[in-house]
Formats: sequence, structure tokens, C-alpha cells
Amino acid sequence: MLKGEYNEKCDLWSLGVILYILLSGKPPFDGNDDKEIVNSVRMGTYSITGPEWKNISNEAKDLIKKMLTYDANSRINAELAINHPWIKKKVAEPSDPKATISAL
Repeated sequence: MLKGEYNEKCDLWSLGVILYILLSGKPPFDGNDDKEIVNSVRMGTYSITGPEWKNISNEAKDLIKKMLTYDANSRINAELAINHPWIKKKVAEPSDPKATISAL
């Protein structure tokens, strides 16, 4: 979006940011103001290390990495994301009334 282009991969990036926040409690790109945050996004670097990531599975981290791949052409698409092993493990089977979505 920062380059003035839009496709489904932009949505995957946004979902990756949301997933990052949900799992870590903080945004992947930081700054003191909007300009700094935009510059951080343009650099496309983030970290999935630190104490907040200690109990996050490698599969969840893998999905985030694939969603936050800076090059949109290399970024995961929606079909692959929804079929990612981490998602598959977390989604309850609709045919099983006892199944529930476990904690992230």
C-alpha cells in the first residue's frame, strides 16, 4: 500500500501485523510518531525474539514470517495461509461439537 499498489498480499501483510500484535502484545513496527512508524514499515524489519516470544510456537512464528515477508511476490497467499499447519491446528473441526479453539 505504501507504494500505491493493492492486492490480496496487502491484506496478508495486515493480517500478519494483527497476528504479531495478538501473540506478542506489541506491534512489529515501532516509532515515536507516524512518520517513524511508516519508515519502520518501509524497512520491513521486525523481531520475533525476546521474552514475549518464548512460549509462541515455531509454527506461529513461521506463519508470521511468511505473512510479513517484505516482497509481496514472495509473501504467502490467502489459500496457503489458511492451510498453514498452525492455523489447521488451531481451528476446531465443525463436525466435532466438543472441539474448541485452543488458546493461541
